[in-house]
Amino acid sequence: MSNKLQTAVKASVVAFVMLTVTGCAAELQRQVDELNAKVDRIAADSSSAKSAADAAGAKAAEARQMASGAQSTANQALNAANQSQACCDATNEKIDRMFQRSQSK
Repeated sequence: MSNKLQTAVKASVVAFVMLTVTGCAAELQRQVDELNAKVDRIAADSSSAKSAADAAGAKAAEARQMASGAQSTANQALNAANQSQACCDATNEKIDRMFQRSQSK
């Protein structure tokens, strides 16, 4: 009888361990599935962020090109203004000389 009781206890322990391991495996699989889902979401978010960063880089390059064009136009305008000022200064000097000549006569 003692042998039968020991066998029953051992069988119960084995069954309990099997149920516990099976339950732990199911829980572990659930956690792995959740983790995989999170990784997939992060990968999708990362892809979206990369697309946004690429678009921002393209916009920055376009803005840089526009700024370069504006700088070129500003340099041309400055050059034209400097030439106009030089011409104006020369004209004023001529007028002053003519005025001085007319006053000295």
